[in-house]
Amino acid sequence: MQYLDFEQPIADLEKKIKELTELTIADDDVLKPEINRLKGRVEELRESIFSNLTRWQRVQLARHPDRPYTLDYIFKITEHFVELHGDRYQGDDKAIVGGLATLEGQSVMIMGHQKGRDTESRKYRRFGMANPEGYRKAYRLMKLAEKFNIPIITLLDTPGAYPGLEAEERGQAEAIAKNLKMMATLKVPVVTVVIGEGASGGAIGIGMGNEVYMMENTWYSVISPESCSSILWKTWDYKEQAAAVLKLTAEDLKQMDVIDGIIEEPLGGAHRDPEASAAAVKEQLLESLERLKKIDAHQLVENRIQKYSSMGEVRKQTESTANT
Repeated sequence: MQYLDFEQPIADLEKKIKELTELTIADDDVLKPEINRLKGRVEELRESIFSNLTRWQRVQLARHPDRPYTLDYIFKITEHFVELHGDRYQGDDKAIVGGLATLEGQSVMIMGHQKGRDTESRKYRRFGMANPEGYRKAYRLMKLAEKFNIPIITLLDTPGAYPGLEAEERGQAEAIAKNLKMMATLKVPVVTVVIGEGASGGAIGIGMGNEVYMMENTWYSVISPESCSSILWKTWDYKEQAAAVLKLTAEDLKQMDVIDGIIEEPLGGAHRDPEASAAAVKEQLLESLERLKKIDAHQLVENRIQKYSSMGEVRKQTESTANT
C-alpha cells in the first residue's frame, strides 16, 4: 500500500504493527495488548486525518495510484460487459473505454477514462488523456445507446484531454464540442460519476449527464491546481493555494449545485476498500436510473439543457452599484 505524505503517521504505526506481528514469541499474550492498542491508535489517527482534509489532499487522493479505475468499476458493478472499439474515422483510443453491459439485469452503455497501473499501461492509455478519436468513439457509443433506448453511464477520471500536436491536428476541440452538443439532446438517461480526476474539457467531453455525482475524494474543475499555479504565479509551487481557491472538491461543487450528490468512500479513500467503493457507486447508479427511466425522452432533454444553462450567476451592474 502506497501512503501519501499526510498519511505518514499512519504508515509509521502500521509498520510497527507489522514488525510486532512478525515477532516469534511463545506467549502471544505478551504482544497482543500492544498490537491491539496500536491498531486502535491507527483508527483514531485515520479518523482524525480524513475528517479534516484540505482541498489539495483530496486532489492527492483522487490521483492515488491504487485507486480503482473505470474498468475496475465496470467489472465489479456490471455483468456481461462487451467492449466496443473504434470511432470509425481514425482508430481506437485506449484512453477511453466503453461498451454494452447489464446492471442488475438492465442493459446500459457504460464508458469512461482509463488510466494505467504501470509504466507500460500508462503509456498505452496515455494516463487517461483522450485524443479526438476517443471522444468520437464515445459519440458513436452514445448514439448507438440512443438508437436502442439504452441508458448511458459515464465515469470521469482524467487529468485533461491529450494536449499533443496530433490531437490538435485531428480536431480535439471540435470533437469535444460536438460531444457536448450531442449529449445535450440525447433522448435517453445519462448518469455521470467522477471517480477520480475531472479536469476541464477532457472530463466534460463525456460528462454532460442528467444527474452528476462525485465520489467523496475526487475533484472536478476547469483547470488543475498545478496549471492554475503556473499561470498565476509562473510556478507549480503554489498548487495548494490554487486548489484552495478553485473550490474543486465534491463538497464545493455540491454547494454550488454543479453536481447532484456525493458518493461516500471508505475511510482512507476508495483504494482502501475497492469492493465497498464499487458497491456505493452501483447503489447510486441503480437509484438514479430507476428515477430517470420514469421521465419521457422530451423531458430528459429539457431537464439536461436547463441543468447546465442555469449553472452560475450573472449579475448586471447598475449605475448606482457601480458608484458605491
